[in-house]
Amino acid sequence: MSLTIGSLAKAVGVGVETVRFYEREKLIPKPPRTRSGYRQYPEDTVDRVRFIRLAKELGFTLAEIRELLALRVNPRGNCQAVKRRAEAKVVEMEDKINQLERIKSVLGKLVHACDERIDTGSCPILESLT
Repeated sequence: MSLTIGSLAKAVGVGVETVRFYEREKLIPKPPRTRSGYRQYPEDTVDRVRFIRLAKELGFTLAEIRELLALRVNPRGNCQAVKRRAEAKVVEMEDKINQLERIKSVLGKLVHACDERIDTGSCPILESLT
């Protein structure tokens, strides 16, 4: 049994344009088409698109997802290779969290400094951006 692009998108909880995008990015193979031009995706595409969606939610880039997909389809692949990629992603996330904490701290100080000013001519937030 095959799926139309709409039924595939609905089964995974993504938009039709997302499925088309994954196809253009070669994350999913181009499906055969009916005589009238409709895409006919094999059922296993649901699992593949779900994998892509969940990997994106975990912060993996499309390039990283491509690597994970390649490792996923290789039954003799090494789980340690996947683990290394996940560990690198954890480090990357920790760096982003630290950066966001620094930004939050600076913005908090600027917001507090605004409490003492009335006009925008001496607004500490605007001054810090110039």
